Amino acid sequence: MVTKDEARKYLGNTQPEQCFWVNNGPILKNIEELADTLPQMSDETYIHHVNSEKNDFSKWISDVIGDQKLANDLLSSRDKESAVKKLRTRLNSLRKKGG
Repeated sequence: MVTKDEARKYLGNTQPEQCFWVNNGPILKNIEELADTLPQMSDETYIHHVNSEKNDFSKWISDVIGDQKLANDLLSSRDKESAVKKLRTRLNSLRKKGG
């Protein structure tokens, strides 16, 4: 179970040098921006970041944001729609906990 402080940390912005640079797209500084960007992201861009070799979003969330639960949830996502749903579910949970 995530603490209030952890929830706030996960919801916060990363340092500028730790932002996620979407291929041919925006620069993301938090998981909320990822959740907002993912639905409009082209399939080509999504596949660039998530494929059988890697999952850049999960790795960023694990290594930079520190939210292992969300990172693991994204690893198990089969497609972009599933990833969006898992991101939004986690965001809602973190917002409730973080106040």
